[in-house]
Amino acid sequence: MQPLRRLALIALSAAALTACGAEERDPSSGPEDRASLERLELRVNQLERQLKELDRPASTGDSKTPAGPLRSLTLRTGTNDDRLRMYWSDGQTSDLVCSQEGKGIWACG
Repeated sequence: MQPLRRLALIALSAAALTACGAEERDPSSGPEDRASLERLELRVNQLERQLKELDRPASTGDSKTPAGPLRSLTLRTGTNDDRLRMYWSDGQTSDLVCSQEGKGIWACG
């Protein structure tokens, strides 16, 4: 790096650090800034907790859900018992009741 560029970079860094230090000593930064910082810290903590919950391994499942992969799915609509049927690799089946939520939109579960 050229000496002149290096000197300019050092000068800019020093100016930035001085500006940051001046903000910390600024008497106008009072309770509002502290409250804002506390709210941000609380939000960051909430997000970290949510991420930890997402990272946890899924539960072993409930008694209604067979273990193992799905073999196939069928969706039955336009009948008295609109449903999504799941065929599991172990031979079991599970049904989810479905209802039409809009044109071409179905909700099952």
